[in-house]
Amino acid sequence: MIGWIILAIVILVIIYAISIYNSFKTIENRVENAWSQIDVQLQRRFDLIPNFVETVKGYMTHESETFEKIAKLRTSWANTQSITDKANIDNQLSGALKTIMAVSENYPDLKANQNFADLSEELRNTENKISFSRQFYNDTVTKYNTKLELFPSNIIANMFNFKPHELFNAENEEARKNVKVDFSK
Repeated sequence: MIGWIILAIVILVIIYAISIYNSFKTIENRVENAWSQIDVQLQRRFDLIPNFVETVKGYMTHESETFEKIAKLRTSWANTQSITDKANIDNQLSGALKTIMAVSENYPDLKANQNFADLSEELRNTENKISFSRQFYNDTVTKYNTKLELFPSNIIANMFNFKPHELFNAENEEARKNVKVDFSK
């Protein structure tokens, strides 16, 4: 009788370990999917930017520094793989786009341009989707990382070498500041 009880306990422990392992794999796949959603939206924004910049260039000749920065950021985006680096580039790009949007308020002809209005709306919608995707990603990563730390799932995590994922953060102080618009140039 004792043998059957021990066997039942061992089987229950194995089933429980399998369940925890499967839940880690499920959450890890959700993290990868959430990052993919951010990546898709960021790529969409990068695809919209050249048309937006070309529309704005004719009106804002003194903003060439911002346009050059956007071009460099697009190149950097294509050459980076890490989440931290992509987050940093994304934050810098968001700042540059906010600057252009803020400066555009001073150009009534530009604001009246239908192409500018359409592209601005597309970029705003994409920015909203990026914000939502970042939030979803961070929520999913937080859930995964928390599960890595909690007992007894941390034992299974260590046994199968599950590692924490990085959150999508605003790494630099510049991304946390309000956009400063200077018309004195």
